[in-house]
This record gives sequence, structure tokens and C-alpha cells, in this order.
Amino acid sequence: MQLYLKYFSIHLKSAVQYKISFLLTAVGQFLVSFNVFLGVYFMFQRFHKVEGFTYSDVLLCFSIVLLEFSLAECFARGFDTFATTIGNGEFDRIMVRPRNEMFQVLGSKIEFTRIGRMFQAIIMFVYGVHNSDVTWSPDKVLTVLFMFVGGTAVFTGIFIIYAAFCFFTIEGLEFMNIFIDGAREYGKYPISIYGKRVLQICTVLVPYALIQYYPLLYLLGKSRNPGYIFLPLLACFFLIPCYLFWKFGIGHYKSTGS
Repeated sequence: MQLYLKYFSIHLKSAVQYKISFLLTAVGQFLVSFNVFLGVYFMFQRFHKVEGFTYSDVLLCFSIVLLEFSLAECFARGFDTFATTIGNGEFDRIMVRPRNEMFQVLGSKIEFTRIGRMFQAIIMFVYGVHNSDVTWSPDKVLTVLFMFVGGTAVFTGIFIIYAAFCFFTIEGLEFMNIFIDGAREYGKYPISIYGKRVLQICTVLVPYALIQYYPLLYLLGKSRNPGYIFLPLLACFFLIPCYLFWKFGIGHYKSTGS
């Protein structure tokens, strides 16, 4: 933990070294996701409900997913840019250091500019909470906290898989953006609106539904199943196969010699 805090301090000092650049990049991140919000807004100007979910319900859903993704992208950015680490031979140096390779990659890049997206997510969340019909209680607050934890873990796991593929391909695989950026974009609506088959895939294969749809049903009072509160924590176990795939990739690593 002490070493990670050292990494954190170094990246923070580096980020604020050029304050104007940092501020403009953070604002840019805010604006990039703001157009998605506008799409949701204009759609609900025409349709008042989507599969029984209101505008406030969708904003609540979208804000939680966006914050989960932003947290993962902020602290697990090293895995998202891992293709560069492989390509320039930097991973050779990581391998010979007396620290865990995954830990070093995790600490190699912390993207503080993602605070722009986090800020937008917080604004939408506050608006959604204020205008929704949710009757807040300790169990529902706990549900939201578990969604944040589980969602950050799932998106981090996807980043780890993306990085692990680089051991075999050197370059990053663009199709993985379906599970990364695609999940963020389509996650603005409850998964059930995309059909039963998609919901099944997002429950069993990649557990997006465990961090979004099912706990959201409990949050909005559409289900009284108390087990939905803990499903986001169950989704954290997704990190286990991600880690095993990472270790499998390391076992097949060959230096680029760059």
C-alpha cells in the first residue's frame, strides 16, 4: 500500500505540473460524455418511459455506470495502455523488478483527468436521486455502494483481459472496445431493454447485469429480492478468471526486443 501511495503521489504531481493542460483535458472528458447525456435527454422529450423506466431512473442507472467506468479507467489505466508497454519493451524491465507485475502495471498510470467524467456522473446521480421515486433506506444506500465497488471491479477485469491479450498479439485488440466503451455507452439504459438474450449473456458471461440491472431493480422498488443487494459483490469474483488469464499470458510472453 505504501508503494502504491508513492505511485499515486508521483502521478498526481505530474498531472498538476501543467495545470491548464490538466484542467482542459478534464473539461474535455466532461464534454465527451455530455453528448451521451444529451442523447438521453432528447429521447425522453419524445418518449416518457422506456420499458417502464422513467427519465430519472435512467439517469440514476447511467450515472452509476459512468462513475464505475471512470473509476476503473482512472486507476486501471495502465492495463488500458498496456499495448504500448509491451511494444516499447518496458515490460522487460517490469519483469526483472522484485514486485508483482500486475501491481507495477496498475501503478504505472493513474489518469486523474477522468475526474471530468466523474463530476458529470455525480451531477446526474444527484439529479436522479432528487427526482426519482426511490424511498431511501440503509439497505438501498448499501446497494449503491456495492454497485460502485462491483462495477469498478468488473470494468477493471475487462481492462486486465484486454492487457492479457497483448501478450499474444503485441497490439491491443479493437474488438475489446465492445466490452469496454460499448458497455459504458449501452449501460446508460437498463440491460433488459436490449432483449432477453443480451440480459442472459450479461448475467452469465460478462456480469454487467449483476452491477447494473438487478441491483437497480431493487433500488427502484421494482423487485423486493434482498439478494439483489449483494449481486455486485458477487460480480467481483469476475476478477479471478481475469487474473488467471493474465498469468497465462505472462507464461507465454516473449520480448519484442525494442
